[in-house]
Amino acid sequence: MLRLVQLYQNTILARPKSALIVILLLILAVFQGAKHFELDASAESLVLENDQDLINYRDVAETFGSSEFLIVTYTPPWPLFSEASLSLLKEIRDELKVLPRVESIYSLLDVPLLENPPVPVTDLVNNIKTLEHPDVDVEAAKQELANSPIYNNMLLNLEQNTTAIQINRPFNDRHRALTKAREDIWKKQEIDHLSAQDLQKLNELEHSIKELNAENAAVLHKDIIKIRQVIAPYKSQAEIYLGGVPMIADDMITYVESDLFTFGMGVFLFLIVTLMLIFRRVRWVIISLGCCAITVAVMIGVLGLFNWRVTVISSNFVSLLLIMSMSMCIHLIVRYREAHSEHPDASQLDLVKETIGHIFKPCLYMALTTMVAFNSLIFSGIRPVIDFGWMMATGVFVALAIVFVLFPIFALLAGKRTESGNVNNHSPITDLFLWVTLKHGRKLIFASIGLFALVVLGLAQLKVENSFINYFKQSTEIYQGMEVIDQRLGGTTPLEVVLQFPVVNQDWQEEENDDFFFDEQEPEDPTKYWFTTEKINRIKQVHAYLDAQPEIGKVLSLATMVEVAEKIHGSELGSFELALLYSAIPEEFKSIVITPYVSPENGQARISLRIYDSLPDLKRAELLQRIETDLQAKLELKPDDYMLAGMMVLYNNMLQSLFTSQILTLGAVFVGIMFMFILLFGSWKMALIAIVPNLLSAGVVLSVMGWAGIPLDMMTITIAAITIGIAVDDTIHYIHRFKEEFDVVGQYQQAVINCHASIGKAVYYTSLTVIVGFSILALSNFIPTIYFGLLTGLAMLIALILVLTLLPRLLIIFKPLGAESKP
Repeated sequence: MLRLVQLYQNTILARPKSALIVILLLILAVFQGAKHFELDASAESLVLENDQDLINYRDVAETFGSSEFLIVTYTPPWPLFSEASLSLLKEIRDELKVLPRVESIYSLLDVPLLENPPVPVTDLVNNIKTLEHPDVDVEAAKQELANSPIYNNMLLNLEQNTTAIQINRPFNDRHRALTKAREDIWKKQEIDHLSAQDLQKLNELEHSIKELNAENAAVLHKDIIKIRQVIAPYKSQAEIYLGGVPMIADDMITYVESDLFTFGMGVFLFLIVTLMLIFRRVRWVIISLGCCAITVAVMIGVLGLFNWRVTVISSNFVSLLLIMSMSMCIHLIVRYREAHSEHPDASQLDLVKETIGHIFKPCLYMALTTMVAFNSLIFSGIRPVIDFGWMMATGVFVALAIVFVLFPIFALLAGKRTESGNVNNHSPITDLFLWVTLKHGRKLIFASIGLFALVVLGLAQLKVENSFINYFKQSTEIYQGMEVIDQRLGGTTPLEVVLQFPVVNQDWQEEENDDFFFDEQEPEDPTKYWFTTEKINRIKQVHAYLDAQPEIGKVLSLATMVEVAEKIHGSELGSFELALLYSAIPEEFKSIVITPYVSPENGQARISLRIYDSLPDLKRAELLQRIETDLQAKLELKPDDYMLAGMMVLYNNMLQSLFTSQILTLGAVFVGIMFMFILLFGSWKMALIAIVPNLLSAGVVLSVMGWAGIPLDMMTITIAAITIGIAVDDTIHYIHRFKEEFDVVGQYQQAVINCHASIGKAVYYTSLTVIVGFSILALSNFIPTIYFGLLTGLAMLIALILVLTLLPRLLIIFKPLGAESKP
């Protein structure tokens, strides 16, 4: 250790100019990795990678077609079925149809009309028209579509004069092949150890999938931009919005990327103003922001070098790095100014040495403890959270190294100058906290006990939900589009219920063939024999149950098509009529009304439904559990007879896993921090005292979320770990200084008074700077960014109050450093 100190003094402090050149060259080399820095905008960054439900979701998409389509909503000023409305709709559809990677488009103009005019089921093949057919009766088509169980409140809502254009994107066969290969290795891993060759292949697959996800996300982003460019000129003629599940991840990362730049600059400017008001010297502002900016730049380079992509969960790492590095800089500045005041004749080198000597140890303690807190996230088992833990642990180390290398260099190069006249002035705020601590100690303890009770009650109010529509302000296009889809067109978040039946096979066909009377000369299609009344009745039962749930919007299945056919037929269809119906529908229309809902070769029937995402009291986990329970208890299905799939299941799994992992890791965090405190302070009593403000700070922030109705979701779930990191910083610095002061004065109360006049000011300045700086995030259009800014500010405020009131009071009461010396 002594050799490291000598090396540091002989290089960094003795030769600051040479050291700066070498360090800047190293930083420049690391920053080259920034060109590989990327934000992960793929939807897969929001789901669990090794989730059986994700495998099911991909299987369903492969079998029935992907549900990841985009929707353009269209509300014209004229009646929906007027010539002007249909003509404008055709223009928009035709422009969208020629865009790249548009596999197909469904609109009012494209769907089959089965009752124009009504004919028997046997004559359907020659009677199916669309609205673009020259002989179509538009008024009859209007009535059919408006009352159709297939299209009403899904493709159109006549009461709201709204319709939709569904843009279907092609299924990515390469991505599915890669994920299947990875799934095979995962299955092998469950029953046996993987060989070195298997591990190498798994790593290669992981890399290929990650690269392909990034490529697909970039392509999707470009396609969304092109679609918006197509519909933009028409917005002056009609109310038009773009929505759909694929837009959620894309718009989320777009807002995050925008906030990183826009509000990053805003926070930077706020920090400049605040630092200038506090220290009243330009050099301290430049030195602090220089250290912070270089820390962020180096970390971005490191992320690029290690190919760590930033997701929406880890998107706030830049802001957190600013907090950590800014905190270290402020503590260094405050200590330097104290040393300058105490030793006005000392050289600049001696002042810098004294400053580093006093502050490095608590900052090292703070960094180690914070790294322990963030490293606990590694055990969550959730890839985006694991990456966030690694990012922040690495970032804290980078911040510590850069600040304690560059700050003394910059300070030495700036030279010794006069300090502002407020160096020895008492801060009114810290004096207020000192007065509360010393004069109202009993009331403070009772107030803390009352606060703890409120925390417990608030924690009981916490809910775990994930409402994507509430991530965006009502003024944004994505919110307005999702609201139209949700409230007028049958819901937003897709959910699939897949029923399992026997598959089609030749032996079964020969046994059942006698029940059907088809022309023996007609080419046989074994698929048609799969459609029996028994299967249809089961599909109808499940369909009716799902349709009756208040949280569920539009429900579509084979039962929907059968309902239309039975209306045309005038009675229920038997097995013969069902097979005939399947044979009578042309192939181009089967892809709309049949293929998405049945797969006879796999023995599966799909019931597709959408959830009303904007319902204020929607509880997604409870809804999924209720469906599971009722399918077995009320409809007497066995677990193997059905499967729930879809993005709602995946997002819910991610959220529940995040919540569970956070509860577990928070316990590990406090155990880890407690252990670190014992090592750092050499006293279990001091460690217990130090842990109190950290526990209470995290509890207060979470309870405020509970009382305010802010749900725990994938964006807010990490706020507890962030709060702990902030409170740990203040606690360690205060206790470290307290021990120094107690060694000098030997009196607990006097040591507290001295701490409030010194380190108390640093804690106050750090908190004030972060609170003011991050308040600008409240102007974002992305609600999670607003929550992050406000909750971070609240965390800083709570940590400030508790560290400067409750912590010193506990030190005075429990006397962890032993008996006082006689005055």
